[in-house]
Amino acid sequence: MADTADVIIVGAGIIGLSIAHQLLRRAKLRILVLEKGAALGEGSTGASSAVCRFRYTYDEMVCLARDGVAAYRNWSEFLGEAETTAGYQRLGSLWFTPLGGDWARGEAVRLRRLGVAAEVLDDVELAERYPALNTCLQAPDLESGAEHPCGPGGGRHLFEPDAGYVNPMDAANDLLRAVKANGASVRFNTKVARVRARSGKASGVELATGEIVDSPVVINAAGPWCNGLSAPLRAAGAWELIPTRIQIVHVDCPPRMRGRLPICADLTSGIYFREQLGSGQIIVGSLLESDERETVADADDFARHHDNEFARLKLHALQHRLPGLRISSVRGYSGLYMVNRKDVHPVVGQTHVDGFYLVNGCSGHGFKLAPALGGMIARAITGVRDGFDTDVDPAFLAVDRTPLQLDLKSAMA
Repeated sequence: MADTADVIIVGAGIIGLSIAHQLLRRAKLRILVLEKGAALGEGSTGASSAVCRFRYTYDEMVCLARDGVAAYRNWSEFLGEAETTAGYQRLGSLWFTPLGGDWARGEAVRLRRLGVAAEVLDDVELAERYPALNTCLQAPDLESGAEHPCGPGGGRHLFEPDAGYVNPMDAANDLLRAVKANGASVRFNTKVARVRARSGKASGVELATGEIVDSPVVINAAGPWCNGLSAPLRAAGAWELIPTRIQIVHVDCPPRMRGRLPICADLTSGIYFREQLGSGQIIVGSLLESDERETVADADDFARHHDNEFARLKLHALQHRLPGLRISSVRGYSGLYMVNRKDVHPVVGQTHVDGFYLVNGCSGHGFKLAPALGGMIARAITGVRDGFDTDVDPAFLAVDRTPLQLDLKSAMA
């Protein structure tokens, strides 16, 4: 292995590879990406539901999502390759919320002001477009499972027509191929033991084997393993970045519904779901803050299955929204979010150690934001602007920022 590099990136997930690609779009650098896993997808990327939606509490997050998704929607151009494996699946995203029509109308106006397509659908319009969906806005009884009579919700529903998803492993493989083709070295089965610093400046890394690799720039994109690199240098300050177990279940989608469902954020019952085109499945996860609190002590050793009680509750809520769904088999898995417990937003930028950067604590937002965050870091390092860069001020997510004020601290914040 080379003993020097211009930039070392720790972590070959969607974040780390996006950073490498964004650097290579604007500068000829010796980039070394170090990944402890044996292959792609062993961290958060491999378990991501990869939903690409836009609505967030803060305008800056809307813009970061807009700019990250723009890369996925123009993937071949972004990668500079005529042929790619990943493709953007534009399904639209529909919000069911008890907050009322004024909320939906206000959010649609705000999203459009920020350059995101948005509509407000009433029950009739919703039923015409998506007849499989129940428009009821009364929350299902998740304690007893008792049914209630459902009628037209009488609501106004926020709809993001350009929302969608990308197969996360296809995207990661495309990025891996692109960065290697452009000269980056990517090493798997290579654990970084510590980040080295001298006189307040990053000087490289020490590997678990004892080998030293020198570099003036080190980027921590290690996802659930990031604290092991940042803590010795106190680089993350007071941020509480916690590996957190997140569960997903999936069931078969009836043939009559396939290709006819949007991504749904159902705040009345605390679930989201989307169709997995091609596999004939529906993926279901939680929107509840209470389901983002299961701390994992060791990111290499946690329960990777789903819990039966979790599945029971989420699928009861799913059947309320899709009353024609008959569930015959249930499968699922668990992955990890690196949750920023202070404000559930990423911590991105240079630390007090000159040349040591963090892109950590994405709290479930990481996949959709990855191209935008990669551009933010690449521009900070090279000073060169790229056509896919976001205009969001880097101070918004900076390591030394004040925590953002939020009423809800979940991935839907």
